[in-house]
Amino acid sequence: MTPKKSISAASRMAVLAAAVSAATLLGACAPLIVGGAMVGTALSVTDRRTSGAQLEDQAIELKSINRVREAAGSESNVSVTSYNRTVLITGEVPTEAARVATEQAVARIENVRATVNELAVMGTTTLSARSNDAILSSKVKAAFVDAKDLQANAFKVVAERGTIYLMGRVTEREANRATELARATSGVGKVVKVFEILTEAELAALQRK
Repeated sequence: MTPKKSISAASRMAVLAAAVSAATLLGACAPLIVGGAMVGTALSVTDRRTSGAQLEDQAIELKSINRVREAAGSESNVSVTSYNRTVLITGEVPTEAARVATEQAVARIENVRATVNELAVMGTTTLSARSNDAILSSKVKAAFVDAKDLQANAFKVVAERGTIYLMGRVTEREANRATELARATSGVGKVVKVFEILTEAELAALQRK
């Protein structure tokens, strides 16, 4: 039987390898990045969002592509991540006007319930920095997978310039535990919580469905 520690290490390496591969592809991609809902995969079965919310999140991210590009301009690097219709906007834009216009463009998309604007007014980051962010988010996800007291699929992790943004429908205990693990991950400079907090009773009801 393979020792539990070896399995954990292997899972980390697999996740990090996937992150490096994804980061390598950034050079051929447009500056705009969308989070992408995992609809149609096995993970969607255990997702705490309804199937309708998962589809709406995917639609929001897809619709944001052209709208954000028009609002922010070609000199921007913007990432849009929707979770249960709350939209996190991260990245860099050249002016404050572009920052405001980008959030307004996203807020007008159908089914968007709320926006969290974390755009920085500055020059766009390098490919190397984005690759590091991809690896960093994968390290945090691996820490969640290794934790015995968390359901890793309940969280969406976004990394931007060394800051980790955590999204999900979680209890206060889960939020605190995930934040603790993310902060303890090497390379993480700051953790920002963008959670929808559930009571323990609400979580129990979700798990019975």
